[in-house]
Amino acid sequence: MTRTLSKKHWTFIVLTIIILIFFFFILPISIPLVVALITALMLNPLILLIEKRFRLGRKLSVIIIYLLFIIILSLLSYFTVTNVIKQLVVLAENIPNYIVQINRLLVEWGDALERFMADLPAEFVYEVNAGIRSSVNSVTNLLRDTLQVGNIAAVVSAIPNYIVSFLVYLIALFLFMLELPSLISKFYQLFSEASAEKLKFVIARLKYVFFGFIKGQFLVSLIIFAVSLIGLFIIIPEYAIIMSLIIWIIDLIPIIGSIIILAPWSIYMLLTGVTFMGIQLAVLALILLAIRRTVEPKVMGVQMGLSPLATLISMYIGLKLFGLFGFIIGPVVLIVFTSAKEVGIINLNIKI
Repeated sequence: MTRTLSKKHWTFIVLTIIILIFFFFILPISIPLVVALITALMLNPLILLIEKRFRLGRKLSVIIIYLLFIIILSLLSYFTVTNVIKQLVVLAENIPNYIVQINRLLVEWGDALERFMADLPAEFVYEVNAGIRSSVNSVTNLLRDTLQVGNIAAVVSAIPNYIVSFLVYLIALFLFMLELPSLISKFYQLFSEASAEKLKFVIARLKYVFFGFIKGQFLVSLIIFAVSLIGLFIIIPEYAIIMSLIIWIIDLIPIIGSIIILAPWSIYMLLTGVTFMGIQLAVLALILLAIRRTVEPKVMGVQMGLSPLATLISMYIGLKLFGLFGFIIGPVVLIVFTSAKEVGIINLNIKI
């Protein structure tokens, strides 16, 4: 008995060391491979569907899904990159005007503040004006430093590394898609039959949670898109459709959401003197934020098989502990724990 326990302990220690080495040393340099494996797992249900529906072999089904994936990815990348480049060019051309406008507004505010504080002590007025000038100079220097040729060159010089990583991702994705059944079979062979069955149950629950998370995010984003489209048709109808689409795409990213578009837009309108539109955009941002924070836990809980309260708590704790990715990690850890408890991997029977 002692030998068995000792062997189990050593096995646990070795596995823990291997996992730690993987997460701290191997994983950071294997991101393309990890992303390729995750993508292959996501595309595998489509491959199985093609195999079953059209009675094709694994290799031909993989080629069909892979080519469709490449075509869709290429189209999305083309439209995204071209639009981003156009917007960056426009932004770069207009930044000097933006800086001049902001400086002019801040100077006007400083003059108005100086007239308002005419009866106050001269030292106090001087300190306030010095603070305003310092803020203006800081903003101006920040924008200029960001757009320096050296910084732009550093970004451009990193492009070849991204291209190599992307090519590795595409090649690894195709190979993972071909070999996935064999890899899954070999993975389960590492465990005893009873342990493999329990692990299959937990992984099945994780798949359900993952696709439920994707579906939940999509449903919430559709609500955000509808509300933003209606709001922008009221506020600025000529840009309502394009800006609603941009907000919808950005809102699919967990945590970031529509506020990252509407908040700067609102602040800019306020700074340039279009006060009423700035206030409208701020109100719309608050409405969308309230919708996401109230609807999201309920929808996500339903789609992931958790209660709204458990979903909210797991998301919040995950966010505080792990940052942005904790928004996903929290519910996943909760699902793993509850699934492991259901199949007896974790056996807690505490009574007070």
